[in-house]
Amino acid sequence: MTLFEQWKDLIENQTEESFPEFWDEYSSAETKIYSSILDDPTAKLTGKLGELAAKYDVRPVIFEGFLDGINDSIVNKNDFENFDENSDVEIEIIPEELFYNMIAAEADYLYGLPQWENILGEEKMKEIAKKYKNSKTVVKPKKVGRNDPCPCGSGKKYKHCCGRN
Repeated sequence: MTLFEQWKDLIENQTEESFPEFWDEYSSAETKIYSSILDDPTAKLTGKLGELAAKYDVRPVIFEGFLDGINDSIVNKNDFENFDENSDVEIEIIPEELFYNMIAAEADYLYGLPQWENILGEEKMKEIAKKYKNSKTVVKPKKVGRNDPCPCGSGKKYKHCCGRN
């Protein structure tokens, strides 16, 4: 079983009893790794998956979960389907995308890290948060009124054409 399969299995088989312990392990590992990466956001993090997991003192399956979560926010996406502890990992973050994705994941413990202010600045952080909020706003199309021209292009009023039902 690959690490990615182990990660998916770990996530899918959580119970009400096991989830708090799992979440504590995962979120503290994620916070530790992100804090380290954000201390030098321009640096590439490279190495074998098992070595990087050991560096951050986390289980390889938990590091795989971190990689799964960060994949949409890095320059070169990873293919996790066949990853194991000897797989090469390269992480070069795209700060704006990472911050946006942290907001989308509602991970306030991550987008609230103090390093973000030095990386993006308060204004950029507000701009990204607004962009996310606007992406969730649903705009309904304007309704066709009874006396408006029919949208089918017939030239008739809507009430005498497509709205006749």
